[in-house]
Amino acid sequence: MHLEGNVVCLGADIDTDVIIAGRYLRTKDRQVWVEHVFEDLDPSLGARLRGSVLVAGRNFGCGSSREQAAVALKEAGLIAVIAPSFSRIFFRNAINVGLPVVEGECHCASGDHVVIDLDEGVVICGGARTPVRPLSARMQEILRAGGLVPLWRSKKQ
Repeated sequence: MHLEGNVVCLGADIDTDVIIAGRYLRTKDRQVWVEHVFEDLDPSLGARLRGSVLVAGRNFGCGSSREQAAVALKEAGLIAVIAPSFSRIFFRNAINVGLPVVEGECHCASGDHVVIDLDEGVVICGGARTPVRPLSARMQEILRAGGLVPLWRSKKQ
């Protein structure tokens, strides 16, 4: 599975309340979440996510275990998140909603073009090939299906 896009960089310890603030969780309208993603960090950031790869520091997705954070990022059009480490619950929530998450170091700057090869377990940025932690075959199957629910639905037919 190959993914690519332009990089948007963030720092470390980005928690789920920064991704989508709790005040927007009274609705199940995903478009509301998209409109307010990262609003408290940088109100212009959400508009830059469509077609981008988010490169963040360690401990991405820490905080509450709200699935809406991963959903908001996927619905905003984010292609993938690369970080040295993730909150384990966020990591699984992201995979389950079909948002690729890649554990590893990526030495890119905002605006750089990045290619992620999930099959090979590498990130390519600026000509440098950096190995990343490979995703299991099962996780890749979930991502290819668009998430866990679509995968289950496809197996029922």
